[in-house]
Amino acid sequence: MDLFLGIDFGTSGARATVINDEACIQSQMKYPWEISAGWVDIWQTTLFTLLASIPEQLRRKIKAIAINGTSSTVLLVDAAGKPIDAPLLYNDPRGSVMLEQLKSIAPENHTVVSATSSLAKLLWMSQLPSFSKARYFLHQADWLAFLLHGHLGISDYHNALKLGYDVENLKYPQWLENLQIPIQLPEVLPPGKPIGELRPEIAANFGFSDDCLVCAGTTDSIAAFLASGAKSPGEAVTSLGSTLVLKLLSRTRIEDTRYGIYSHRLGDLWLTGGASNTGGAVLRQYFTDPELESLSGEIDATTASPLDYYPLLKAGDRFPINDPNLPPRLEPRPDNSVEFLHGLLESIARIEARGYELLQQMGADQLKRVYTAGGGAANNTWTTIRGRYLKVPVVSSVNTEAAYGTALLAMRGVSE
Repeated sequence: MDLFLGIDFGTSGARATVINDEACIQSQMKYPWEISAGWVDIWQTTLFTLLASIPEQLRRKIKAIAINGTSSTVLLVDAAGKPIDAPLLYNDPRGSVMLEQLKSIAPENHTVVSATSSLAKLLWMSQLPSFSKARYFLHQADWLAFLLHGHLGISDYHNALKLGYDVENLKYPQWLENLQIPIQLPEVLPPGKPIGELRPEIAANFGFSDDCLVCAGTTDSIAAFLASGAKSPGEAVTSLGSTLVLKLLSRTRIEDTRYGIYSHRLGDLWLTGGASNTGGAVLRQYFTDPELESLSGEIDATTASPLDYYPLLKAGDRFPINDPNLPPRLEPRPDNSVEFLHGLLESIARIEARGYELLQQMGADQLKRVYTAGGGAANNTWTTIRGRYLKVPVVSSVNTEAAYGTALLAMRGVSE
């Protein structure tokens, strides 16, 4: 029986999942971040710790490996693949000083015109003294895969989207080529496509087979979508984690930075959506997890709350309203905690519904079903409220682990 390994480098730690050729989980491992060194050292230690933690009898049967990383987490490396400076993480806003330059060169409302885009980060990094030592610009998933297969300068079109790669025509656009960036941009492959065999020394050290393949990766949020079970146009995944992330599978590509909307290519379809700053982090500002569970049980989910909030931790949202100065709206606050939580859950559900309505107004496929991932998926009261606003079936994701979705990617990549 062939096995497949998916590794997820997320925001709070890394996880690995081994599946068989029928997509059944054989083993799972996790490794929380311990911030005791630089990120590069932490990532490398984590990767090899996870490989070592896979049961030995399974390692020998693994046919392919794929890795996902956080979107727009990037680094510069030298000709040998050694990082020349600290990486910039997914949420690092230092690229904001490059926005005016980006607006002058990129098409209007393009995905790269964002303070945290890969291209904004690259332009910012190009001003560093260390840039002269750089030969390659890589995403987190690219570099981690390089450690396994040894081929420098290879990415996938999910990670490369926010670098400016044209995912419709599968090439770097002319406006990006015109920048004449003096280092090597990654060669871009379809996610899951085999890149090469595992380095012989790694295969020998960890007991993998000599012909184990390493495949092009993806981003953590797309890996979570792949794990969900959604696969037809009109099916969507809402991630109810610290923030609210919407992804709708569509036959039409939607891109518009005015509303924080962008689309990833998914084979012949498009995964269109956006991310709002509302979500679980706001709820946890007011309630503990046990309180959320007990108070939710007292809410009549079939009745609408009269409270109209826009729950944010601080000013600013990205989608469906893209306004860095949008003020939080959390008043009036009733004395009754059940009523207050009811108002919060209803208001986040309204923002979710507004997001899907916006995607459909802009040409995406009509919403038919919503799968839910993240911690909020377990709150049945919230699910009922959301169903009332979305007016489609709302179900839990088949699997909520991004590592599982990445293992599926490896399996499909070698079977195509």
